[in-house]
Amino acid sequence: MGKSSKAAKAGKAASDGAAAPTPVRALESPTVIGDIKAEKRKIRNDVYEAELARLQVELVKLQEWIKHEGLSVVVLFEGRDAAGKGGVINRITECLNPRICRVVALGRPTERERTSWYFKRYVEHLPAAGEMVLFDRSWYNRAGVEKVMGFCTEEEHAEFLRSCPEFERMLVRSGLILIKYWFSVSDEEQERRFQKRMDDPTRSWKLSPMDVESRMRWVDYSRAKDEMFAHTDIKQAPWYVVKADVKKCARLNCISHLLGMIDYGDLTPTPDALPERPEPDGYVRPPLADQTFVPEIW
Repeated sequence: MGKSSKAAKAGKAASDGAAAPTPVRALESPTVIGDIKAEKRKIRNDVYEAELARLQVELVKLQEWIKHEGLSVVVLFEGRDAAGKGGVINRITECLNPRICRVVALGRPTERERTSWYFKRYVEHLPAAGEMVLFDRSWYNRAGVEKVMGFCTEEEHAEFLRSCPEFERMLVRSGLILIKYWFSVSDEEQERRFQKRMDDPTRSWKLSPMDVESRMRWVDYSRAKDEMFAHTDIKQAPWYVVKADVKKCARLNCISHLLGMIDYGDLTPTPDALPERPEPDGYVRPPLADQTFVPEIW
């Protein structure tokens, strides 16, 4: 694993088939807002869908390689509220086997968990050999929301910043592949997404009271993130920042990078031809009137 594998991965992907299509998008002059340069970019839907489909085929190859080689892979997704972490995770897992690639999104800790070793509740979800686990937020809650919202003490926060790098080095030494992504979104784009959630009844559940409160503490979260990076952006497990103002671009960029972090081969199984189905051998179905059917409204 390493940055050098990305170049090899790009060459391998090109040799597997046709070259990846070049994204077609209009790019306006960036303006500096919040954590990143807010860029108004557009990518054609047909280009996006074609590239996403290609990447998802590669993800299946990666999945089979992880299973075959007995790798243990952990991917952390952190970042601002409404930064698009969930959308990327959904596109990664969409075509994968949930027995090999699973998502961990923990809720509030129980009273017992709050009085246990902080990392314990996360350790329990780490992958075994041949598995990949995607953390939709992770142990970095302590460096972000818990710090900003006062859910932990200053001493607990300071101890996390001291112990987290050693914890991650220990995971890497044990053979686990640890990849950390930070999704950075401008305050302008985050506000637009919050407003959209308020207007969409199918998304309003995503706007929690915690999200509303975080909206009022943008600078506090920025300071907490800067301090977190200063302590935990280590050589053995560096942070990779994903510019997330444009969701489709962020998805393609993140998945492409993830594929480049592991040097994998193509072990996709080739299905055998389906055999002929046997004869019913005298089987007679029971009357349809004996069954209860869902009303056919459509």
